[in-house]
Amino acid sequence: MNLQDLSALLIANPYPGRGIVLGRSADGAQSIAAYFIMGRSENSRNRIFTRTEDGIRTEAFAPSKMTDPSLIIYHPVRLLDGSLIVTNGDQTDTVRDGLLAGRTFASSLHTREFEPDGPNYTPRISGLVSPDGSFRLSILKSADGDPACCCRYFYTYDHPLPGEGRFLHTYLGDGSPLPSFEGEPVRVRLDAPDAETLSRQLWAALNEDNKVSLYVRYTDIATGRCTEVIRNKHGEP
Repeated sequence: MNLQDLSALLIANPYPGRGIVLGRSADGAQSIAAYFIMGRSENSRNRIFTRTEDGIRTEAFAPSKMTDPSLIIYHPVRLLDGSLIVTNGDQTDTVRDGLLAGRTFASSLHTREFEPDGPNYTPRISGLVSPDGSFRLSILKSADGDPACCCRYFYTYDHPLPGEGRFLHTYLGDGSPLPSFEGEPVRVRLDAPDAETLSRQLWAALNEDNKVSLYVRYTDIATGRCTEVIRNKHGEP
């Protein structure tokens, strides 16, 4: 299977929704994690990423304009004992609490399902990056829009190859209802040398009208030192 160009995929899709990219740098020395959110409504677009002591959270850019915080205010990223948890909802806390209780990534997510936002039933996408750079991904989705069945998919990448990543997002594209992602996480090329470069590439590729916020993290596997970049449409010059 050929590596896909991540920027080209984003340019071709005006509304992939929320997306997770996990992988390894071209020199093999760093693990890479990226997460972005998009929005079509004023409520969804009225958000920014802010740093917390253990990751990032979403916040309202203009609190007076926030009409419904459910499903859009959460911690997308949390750090736990050197591992990074990244998700598109409050299941970040479900995974963290499960790991602290001795459960696995998969068993923790078996307590959750897709979001209750019919008729879209937005998939819950989640990732876990271990200190050694290995990672896991998951998507919990309805059965072709039927909320009676939750389909659970889990993917494990024990030895990520240098310069490669996996891309998982919520929607195939725009629509009504929004069509859920299908298939395995997409194998993509990751050749940007640092977090700043990758953040510029992804931010430029995301649809200008729909993009909201982006987070990129590069972590040196040997030392644990990291570089993080946050980009928010609100507040951009």
